[in-house]
Amino acid sequence: MTSNGKPILVATDLSARSDRAIDRATLLARQWGVRLIVLHALEPESRLEAKPELAEQAIRAALPDPQADVDIVPAIGPAPTMIALAAAQTGCGLIVTGVARFNHVGDYFIGTAVDHVVRHATAPVLVVKQRPHEPYTSILVATDYSSCSLGALLTAARLFPDAALHLIHSYHVPYEGWLPSEEVKQEVTREAQAELDAFVADPAIPDTVRARISARLGYGESHTVVWNAADAVGANLVVLGTHGRSGFIPAVIGSMAESLLRCVPHDTLMVRELS
Repeated sequence: MTSNGKPILVATDLSARSDRAIDRATLLARQWGVRLIVLHALEPESRLEAKPELAEQAIRAALPDPQADVDIVPAIGPAPTMIALAAAQTGCGLIVTGVARFNHVGDYFIGTAVDHVVRHATAPVLVVKQRPHEPYTSILVATDYSSCSLGALLTAARLFPDAALHLIHSYHVPYEGWLPSEEVKQEVTREAQAELDAFVADPAIPDTVRARISARLGYGESHTVVWNAADAVGANLVVLGTHGRSGFIPAVIGSMAESLLRCVPHDTLMVRELS
């Protein structure tokens, strides 16, 4: 089971760098045997809006194969709004986008736009940063032991059933600067390890998924821990849950998530916990 047969929606601003997202979405659609929907949000009263046939030609020109059997959607309006709306209307199972600019005021998808899409779309959002050369084979999942990070893990396992799953949790000793103590650090580490072991043993995780998991702790700031762990395990995808408690992703996609999205060079899958 992967995307449950649901189509993939990929958003493009027709820039040179957005071809990475299109290439990855094309690869996934072929791998999963699902429809690919390509969306480009047009500015109201733009030249392409006035001539829909030109808009479709421009979008097709951005595809690896302009004659590919895909659905073209030239939407009119702000890109984040149009992406979330199109995803809902088409019942897509995954939204794919890149990191290029989406509008004339320089709103990068990483930041306010990804925040909007993740909040309003029910499908996971894949932000593609690297040119795809192979399927996702090694996935790093950041966990804060919350239900939302559990959901992110299970979603990653479902979407990519052949990939190795690596769990990472960052921790630190409270007030370490004022109360330096190796004994305290060891105790905090033991507690963090016990929590991590309990998370992996959660009965909600099927045995087949648990067998694919390797889990580790990382001491330090979250973004540094994630980056180092991704490099250590050779991850080509990082997975973050949203709407979790304090930890990797706050209740609202804020500075920590934005920091991780901006600084970690790996493709990143954002999975929102649905209420």
